[in-house]
Amino acid sequence: MSKFVNTIITVAARDFTKFVKDKRRLVFAFIFPLVFTGILGTSNQANFGAILGYNFLLFTFLGSITNTMFQSTSQGIISLLEDRDNDFAQELFVSPVSRYAIIIGKIVGESSVSFCMMLAQMILIPLLGIPVDISRLLQLLPFLILISLLGGGFGLIIVSLLNTQKSAQQIFPLLMFPQFFLAGVFNVVKDLPPLLFVLSRISPMTYAVDLVRSIYYKGMALETQKLVLFSTELSLSVVVLMTVIFIVLGTALFVRKERNK
Repeated sequence: MSKFVNTIITVAARDFTKFVKDKRRLVFAFIFPLVFTGILGTSNQANFGAILGYNFLLFTFLGSITNTMFQSTSQGIISLLEDRDNDFAQELFVSPVSRYAIIIGKIVGESSVSFCMMLAQMILIPLLGIPVDISRLLQLLPFLILISLLGGGFGLIIVSLLNTQKSAQQIFPLLMFPQFFLAGVFNVVKDLPPLLFVLSRISPMTYAVDLVRSIYYKGMALETQKLVLFSTELSLSVVVLMTVIFIVLGTALFVRKERNK
């Protein structure tokens, strides 16, 4: 049991240490939301804010922090393919330690990285003048952690179905980038054409984004309530269910693939 726990701590600590030393990832954690929230959110708020009935800058900020928790953890889990073939992690994969412990440690480590990246975005609140209710924002923290686990499970499914980091780097953007728009990270997806509607509703990030907004906007003006697709209970149930399925299935497939090597 102690070996299992030590493996989790070692893998998680290694991922967090790599993040702290990776200056480019630290910069990107701030630049990406600054570009989308700052430019897209600010411009739309300036042009359409008076007729929308809600603050578009806040709308995009909530989508941005949700995307950070989901995408960063997913992308970090995919690095398992690189870790399997390189440096210290290679020793882990050939050592007599549980593959389950490696996976859990990876998810814990990347979730902590995502959380730090999300916290870094808080500087945008005073910088862009985002009208955030801090008490409502604090209520989101446990749900954002859950969303990072969902992202970890999503990444794990991808890892379990692919064999090389190159293939993962090619496929991951194709699976992730459309979700920015299908899930409504930076746009409203209440009414869509039939095909986009179906794709939106099967996108895992759709329910993550909707969960965050449904909690934040709860009890607010009717105009903002219209931005929420589902009830909080439904979005939360779907997120929990997908998280469990993705992690359990992805772990089983990944471990079986490793044993068959």
